[in-house]
Amino acid sequence: MIDGIGIDVVDIKRFHESLARTPGLREKLFTESECKVNEASLAARFAAKEALYKALSPEHGLHWHDAEVINQLNGKPAFLFQGEIADLVDGASVHLSISHDSGIASAMVVVER
Repeated sequence: MIDGIGIDVVDIKRFHESLARTPGLREKLFTESECKVNEASLAARFAAKEALYKALSPEHGLHWHDAEVINQLNGKPAFLFQGEIADLVDGASVHLSISHDSGIASAMVVVER
């Protein structure tokens, strides 16, 4: 049964400009591993985290580092959860799709229980 759906889109250029003008923002939003990808992929990972938040609709805010976007061996994106988010999604299946093209990054998350 679907418990939540979230979607988000990010303008890659505007996202890059935000990172450039705000010292420490990259480190606040992303894990060390996530910071190693290119700007378009980083924007897509931000969209994924925003979509996850929308799908979960938590009562309180979530910590950015508690949901890391990784690539599985087959290249498919997935979340690696820890902390408060891990407790929130315990027993759930979380599906993630991300994309970026023509200056826009997007992500969709479906949570099933």
